[in-house]
Amino acid sequence: MAEPKKRTNNSKQGMRRMHDKVFSDAICFCEKCHEPKVRHTVCKNCGTYKGTQVINLDKKEKAVGEK
Repeated sequence: MAEPKKRTNNSKQGMRRMHDKVFSDAICFCEKCHEPKVRHTVCKNCGTYKGTQVINLDKKEKAVGEK
């Protein structure tokens, strides 16, 4: 089997492992309803994005309830 000729120092080891970090979802709060949501997405609670109404959830809920 192949053996390394020299030991890898801590700096090179850290540079190699730099991209292995696990990131969590960026969570912020909705401007309108103040519920937690993922950044850069439409709020699932009220249907707004950056303060403007994007999805009308009232019609969607009524359509789901009729089925």
